[in-house]
Amino acid sequence: MVSTTLVFAIQDAFSRHLAGEYNVMMIVMIRYWFFGLFVMAIARRQAGSIRNAARTEQPVLQIFRGVLLALEICVMVAGFVVLGLVESHAVFACYPLLIAALSGPVLGERVGWRRWAAIGVGFIGILIVLKPGFGVFKPAAIIPLIAALAFALYGLLTRYAARKDSAATSFFWTGVAGAVVMTFIGIWFWEPMAPSDWGLMAILCVSGAFGHFLLIKCYEVAEASAVQPFAYLQLIFASFVGVTVFNESISLNVVIGAGIVISAGLFTLWRERQKATRS
Repeated sequence: MVSTTLVFAIQDAFSRHLAGEYNVMMIVMIRYWFFGLFVMAIARRQAGSIRNAARTEQPVLQIFRGVLLALEICVMVAGFVVLGLVESHAVFACYPLLIAALSGPVLGERVGWRRWAAIGVGFIGILIVLKPGFGVFKPAAIIPLIAALAFALYGLLTRYAARKDSAATSFFWTGVAGAVVMTFIGIWFWEPMAPSDWGLMAILCVSGAFGHFLLIKCYEVAEASAVQPFAYLQLIFASFVGVTVFNESISLNVVIGAGIVISAGLFTLWRERQKATRS
C-alpha cells in the first residue's frame, strides 16, 4: 500500500505537468485509453473472459460509477494545475470522512455519534486549510473538495455494486465506461503534443496502470480496512513532490488542517473496523 501511494503521487506529478501544458480533458482521455486496455486484460484474467467480466445485473449503476470516477479525475487534475499538489491533496484527504457521512443515506448504514463527531472535527480541519473569511480564501480551493465528494460517492457505489457483482466486474466497468465517456469528451479538445511530452504521457499511463496493479495485489493479501490508513501517505509523497519539483510551499494552516483531517479520518476507519469486528 505504501508503494501504491508512492506510485500514485508520481502519477499526480506527471498529470499536473501535462495538464498545465495541454487540455485536462485530452490528458485524462489518453490516460484512460491505456487504463481501459489494462482493465480489460486484468478483468479477463480474473473472470476468465471479457464477457464474464462484463456480465452484470446493474449496468446503469456500473456505468455511472465509471463515468463518475472519470469526471472526478478531471476535476482533481484541474485542481493540481490551479492549486498545486500540496493544497489539493490536503483538501482531498477528507474523502474517508465523506464516505462515513454518506454511508447512511447511500448504503443505509448506521453512523454512531463518535464517527459523526470525528466527521465534524475533520471538517474543521478542512476549514483551517481553506481559511475562509481571512481574505485569502481562493474559490478554486473548492475544486479538490468537489473531487473528494465525487470520489467518496464512487467508493460508496462500489460497495453497493459489490452486493451483486464481483470485483472483476466492477473493475472492468470502471475502466471501460470511463474510457468511453472520456473519448466522447476529450476528442473535442485534441491538440498536438510535443514528442518529449509523449514520453511523459507514456510514463503517466504506465504509472497509473502499475499503481492499480499494486493496489489489486495489496487487496489480495490484506483487508482493505487494514491497509487504508496507509493511503494517507499519498499526501506526504505528493507534498514532497510539489515542494521539490514544482516549488510549491507548505503553509502552517495546511499542515495543521491536514493533520486534523487525517487524525479524524483514521479514527473513523478505526471505528468502522471495530464495528465490523463486533459484527
